[in-house]
Amino acid sequence: MKKMLAAAVSRVLSGVAQKPASRVLVASCNYSNDATFEIKKCDLYRLEEGPPVTTVLTREDGLKYYRMMQTIRRMELKADQLYKQKFIRGFCHLCDGQEACCVGLEAGINPTDHVITSYRAHGLCYTRGLSVRAILAELTGRRGGCAKGKGGSMHMYAKNFYGGNGIVGAQGPLGAGVALACKYKGKKEVCLTLYGDGAANQGQIFEAYNMAALWKLPCVFVCENNLYGMGTSAERAAASTDYYKRGHFIPGLRVDGMDVLCVREATRFAADYCRSEKGPIVMELQTYRYHGHSMSDPGVSYRTRQEIQNVRSKSDPIMLLKDRMVNSKLATVEEFKEIDVEVRKEIDDAAHCATTDPEPPLEELGHHIYCDNPPFEVRGASQWIKFKSLS
Repeated sequence: MKKMLAAAVSRVLSGVAQKPASRVLVASCNYSNDATFEIKKCDLYRLEEGPPVTTVLTREDGLKYYRMMQTIRRMELKADQLYKQKFIRGFCHLCDGQEACCVGLEAGINPTDHVITSYRAHGLCYTRGLSVRAILAELTGRRGGCAKGKGGSMHMYAKNFYGGNGIVGAQGPLGAGVALACKYKGKKEVCLTLYGDGAANQGQIFEAYNMAALWKLPCVFVCENNLYGMGTSAERAAASTDYYKRGHFIPGLRVDGMDVLCVREATRFAADYCRSEKGPIVMELQTYRYHGHSMSDPGVSYRTRQEIQNVRSKSDPIMLLKDRMVNSKLATVEEFKEIDVEVRKEIDDAAHCATTDPEPPLEELGHHIYCDNPPFEVRGASQWIKFKSLS
């Protein structure tokens, strides 16, 4: 009998010992289910009321936002590494530092809503539903990429996501067109049309404003103001840096783009405004990119390393969310460390697939020009080279 009791106790103790210490600690914590936070008031233009100045964050949502932002951050850092190892070629524009924009925008709309953006698109690709593996494989030009390895960094697409666009400002009129389709179908959907502070000076953006206002299109024009258009500061490039007022006859709001909760609430407000058939609205997100404009830009010739470090230490979007949640007992530091470990493993696994997956064969070069079309021949670089195109 004593031997049986000893064996039973041994089994119980061994089962407890097999649990990681951090999980035992997490399981023993008393969490809050939600917490209310004050957020920065938005600057308004031609609006009597704006987004709320307080918001409720649930533990579930907070952990989801943290994981998404950390995944985007690690994915972009891995893309930097793969570029330097020459697995990624050509243009590559990273968005680390701007994670609160990607995640907050997605949190403020519905999956059935629509998004179109510039060439700095990796983060939005992820929040719109693409996997890290599909994104990194597209960056390395492999068959497992979201565009079969033929789009690269600036041309990725997902359901209700119309890509990065390689031409500065080109997505402005296209986004207005998507919004026109939304209005035509009458499903109360909206289109977020993103562009940078550099593209804000493009004439086609103002043409899109005009048409959207005339037709009262459900379009949220989102200016991601990261303070620099390529290597030129906004103050040197724009006579007015109040980008949220640039619509002139269109209402606007300026938002703290480093706070995911502020972005979420502002996006909800803007989307509801458009759904109520009041027409378009302009939303400026004040944010910051840690990398240079692209991988060919070291990013420190027109700004100091100290400036970048100051933003990292005071306004980092991941750090701000983490501190809020820990101080409000929505999560523990140990739990965030576990998420960080899981994210790093996911990124490493995706990078391995992105560097070992085969490249698309040459005969597939002409495929997928149309989504539903009989096969036809496509002329190559010369009239003697022909490729077959399959939908």
